[in-house]
Amino acid sequence: MNAKTTIDSLAKLSGEFTRQSETERANVQRLFEIQMDILPRLGLSPNWNTHQTVFLKSASLSRLIHYYELYQQIINVPGVICEFGVQWGASLSTLISLRGMLEPFNNSRVIYGFDTFEGFVQLDEKDGGFSAKGDYSTAERYYELLEEIIQLQESFAPMPQIKKFELVKGDASDTLPQWLEKNPHAIVAMAILDMDVYKPTRDVLEGILPRLTKGSILVFDELNCRFFPGETIAVAEVIGLNNLRLQRSPRQPYCAWAVFGE
Repeated sequence: MNAKTTIDSLAKLSGEFTRQSETERANVQRLFEIQMDILPRLGLSPNWNTHQTVFLKSASLSRLIHYYELYQQIINVPGVICEFGVQWGASLSTLISLRGMLEPFNNSRVIYGFDTFEGFVQLDEKDGGFSAKGDYSTAERYYELLEEIIQLQESFAPMPQIKKFELVKGDASDTLPQWLEKNPHAIVAMAILDMDVYKPTRDVLEGILPRLTKGSILVFDELNCRFFPGETIAVAEVIGLNNLRLQRSPRQPYCAWAVFGE
């Protein structure tokens, strides 16, 4: 019996883990159906986007608050934001909006999103056998569509003529060294590690360490998570868990963060 069959409370839907009950899944499906039905009725109203919050679940709102709290901590820290593991771009889009709210004239705060857009491409035995190649993939050609979405989000903030984001497509184990060489000036004020699995997480941590400053924020999305043990193992091997004062949000089960050098 492998690891996947030992977790009774865990389901895998469309390549993503969920702990939703059957009732919750049915309710989410019904909420989705209502949203799809009502969205065309909102037409081209300028407030169509605002009205969509009626469909926002508490868990999704909690994640938005979590990122708001994280972003506040780097306002006085120079450098860029790197998100490793973008998938559909929800967090990336949130960061773009937060920058426009919290530091609208800081055009040096470039936000970089790293992702394969093909899901997991390499797995290690340290990942525990829970994941498969291709998990967390996006739709075909979504990379191009997300580029347009983020560009539109930037257009709503000050200085929209200055592009302040970049999507980096490919395995971060391969693309990060190229990015570091291309951006020798870049200080990493916040690094968000949401790749879930061991090898790219370890490679990224090793690569960005020289670019962190005291006060940089390291954010981990699946730390202390038995379904993604590779992330915790990578942190333990590269930095050492007892070298970090890990903190967590009461609104997130597995998300943890630490101020580097603290």
